[in-house]
Amino acid sequence: MDAEILKFDPTPGLPEDLGHGVRRVLAPNPSPMTFRGTNTYLVGQGDIAVIDPGPDDPAHLQAILAVLRPGEWISHILVTHAHLDHSPLARPLADHTGAPILAFGDAFSGRSAVMQDLAERGLAGGGEGVDAGFTPDQRLAHGDRVQVGDVTLTALHTPGHFGNHLAFAMGDICFTGDLVMGWASSLVSPPDGDLTDFMASCRMLRDGDWTVFHAGHGAPIETPLDRLDWLIAHRETREAEILAALADGPARAFDLATRIYTETPPALIGAATRNVFAHLVDLTGRKLTAPEQTLESDAVFRRL
Repeated sequence: MDAEILKFDPTPGLPEDLGHGVRRVLAPNPSPMTFRGTNTYLVGQGDIAVIDPGPDDPAHLQAILAVLRPGEWISHILVTHAHLDHSPLARPLADHTGAPILAFGDAFSGRSAVMQDLAERGLAGGGEGVDAGFTPDQRLAHGDRVQVGDVTLTALHTPGHFGNHLAFAMGDICFTGDLVMGWASSLVSPPDGDLTDFMASCRMLRDGDWTVFHAGHGAPIETPLDRLDWLIAHRETREAEILAALADGPARAFDLATRIYTETPPALIGAATRNVFAHLVDLTGRKLTAPEQTLESDAVFRRL
């Protein structure tokens, strides 16, 4: 990992002022999937919105509450998506503060038709940790505005990493959850992740005039449009590699992953295979590939 990325190493539970009325508290849940841990954001003054309370950890709950200054109270709890590192603490925090939980929907909302079909036919997630019991108190649609004191947060439905994923815009600042991160590319794992949606969400954000992205993990992204360009190009490069490999003949996602991800440790080939399958579903929808029989994770795909 790049040395500059590794410089991001805040102390869990210790609040940091990011300016513009934004404070960040890092949850103590570092892992290969979460980097240093989940970023919980407190936004506003007086009335406070908490974005992504994080994992169900009593110590992190107390750390969030300890950030509040005299005369401040938590009035809204916003959740970007229902992964176990983002949403489970929402309910305990709501019980403690009385604040409502706002999100796009439950853990299975926002799935595309093709992903819903795959799920109904038995395709399970790859162990990314879905908070299956998550349910918000209020549902937010794309473009809905949440007024938190003097701060306006606009919900942006940004599926791709997860069907119910929201980003939250505050002027030219955007809280991007796990859709856009600076330390790694976003995981897209069917049926919870959908690459077609992911690319559309990235391109939708690319049309904005942003100064900074605050992501679910890692440091602030100070050149957000450049990062979006990189993410889109990264996925387009992977797509070209898959199509080039299929030019040699039909193959399964696993076979393609082992050919393309030549430097990936064996323990991560499963995740790589799901990533390739996400691309194959997208390419099939665009009529660039097709399964020889039914669309499923172990199908043999051919190039059209």
